[in-house]
Amino acid sequence: MSATRTLVSPSALARPRGRAVYWTVFTTVVVLFVLAFLFPVYWMVTGAMKSPDEVAKTPPGLVPEHWSLSGYTDAWDLMELPQHLWNTVVQAAGAWAFQLVFCTAAAYALSRLRPAFGKVILGGILATLMVPAQALVVPKYLTVADLPLLHTSLLNDPLAIWLPAVANAFNLYLLKRFFDQLPRDVLEAAEIDGAGKLRTLWSIVLPMSRPVLGVVSIFALVAVWQDFLWPLMVFSDTAKQPVSVALVQLSQNIQLTVLLAAMVIASIPMVALFLVFQRHIIAGIGAGATKG
Repeated sequence: MSATRTLVSPSALARPRGRAVYWTVFTTVVVLFVLAFLFPVYWMVTGAMKSPDEVAKTPPGLVPEHWSLSGYTDAWDLMELPQHLWNTVVQAAGAWAFQLVFCTAAAYALSRLRPAFGKVILGGILATLMVPAQALVVPKYLTVADLPLLHTSLLNDPLAIWLPAVANAFNLYLLKRFFDQLPRDVLEAAEIDGAGKLRTLWSIVLPMSRPVLGVVSIFALVAVWQDFLWPLMVFSDTAKQPVSVALVQLSQNIQLTVLLAAMVIASIPMVALFLVFQRHIIAGIGAGATKG
């Protein structure tokens, strides 16, 4: 059996000097990475607690001279954050539900039902990943502005966010690859017991697919939450705009401290979502790494 090679040899780590140098370098690198990632967050959170003059001061101060939460309360009231956050929640939740249902059904069909021309269909779906997202903006807008056959407009309607979100080739492929690697003996046992395709999907496949469903859910929610261009085009009604658009639209005559506070409040849901489900996200990312 060949020995595993590392940057620091076991004999060096066995010596007190080697351990001291190793842990010093390791701790220094970790601290630098933490500072690099957390300092912008700290700067934004504390910047909202400063006065407008203090934010614009050169050189800037690391700690507010006078701590104040008025920036957060002003952002909550002046920028109508409750309404825009609710709009974002509705749009993200609908896109997540539509995407989870239709992408899961399509991936299961392509993976387990093996329809005619399934590989051709999958190839066509994956080919859409090569098309830049910007090139699809105009066709999508013309489609939702005058829905084919129905000849109705979906502008200023959450469906304008939900329906285009369903066509997510990456999440569909991610689900299909996971379904391909599920143990065949479990699915065959369910078939022997008389379970149909739909029952197998609901009772066997979906419970086994929780990690990858968690990853797809995170991708779906974050994509809608941070999107700006598409909601800006389809929501001309200010009262129906998500928070990403409202922050830009309402920032013209707003103080910088209030804008910083609004950005902090708008980012809290996604940060909390990641912290709560980080174990599932990491498990889902590695779920397709091995078979069986």
